[in-house]
Amino acid sequence: MAKKRYSREFKLSAVKLVNEQGYSLSEAATSLGVDPACVRDWVEKYSVVQGLEPSGEGALKAELKRLRKENARLLTEQEILKKAAAFFAREQK
Repeated sequence: MAKKRYSREFKLSAVKLVNEQGYSLSEAATSLGVDPACVRDWVEKYSVVQGLEPSGEGALKAELKRLRKENARLLTEQEILKKAAAFFAREQK
């Protein structure tokens, strides 16, 4: 099966649907007739390149996702530090 090629303008319009109009990735993919993974890749690539940062509800979702990921990382680091402190406290006795 031949791989479909989409124009840059088409990809940017998909990114704008997600970032500016608040569509979810699957909603944008369905409305454009493409795979959601393609839309996700385009959003990751072209949001940074074109400065198409999310706005409105899409921005809130993106910020919430980023904060949850950061929170999970910080909690993991905290657990590691607790275990290390406990380990070194036991060794000094």
